[in-house]
Amino acid sequence: MEKVTLNVEGMHCSMCEAHVCDMIRKALPSAKKVKANHGKAIATFEVEEGVDYSAAKANIEAGGYHVLGEKKEPAKKGFHLFG
Repeated sequence: MEKVTLNVEGMHCSMCEAHVCDMIRKALPSAKKVKANHGKAIATFEVEEGVDYSAAKANIEAGGYHVLGEKKEPAKKGFHLFG
């Protein structure tokens, strides 16, 4: 899994965060851990490695927000006590 962080300009409240998250989920139904933070001007989600997430960026732009940058990194694996 990869964690994708998008720098999103134009979010001003929690409703904007929800709107951006909905646009990501609509473009990428397989996306996990979708979150947005208007204070930090970011949206994050996890996808399988190699998944083209340009549709999510296009949806965000079509919704009136601006994607100013992006970063991909390996997703952190969860902590397991056994196995």
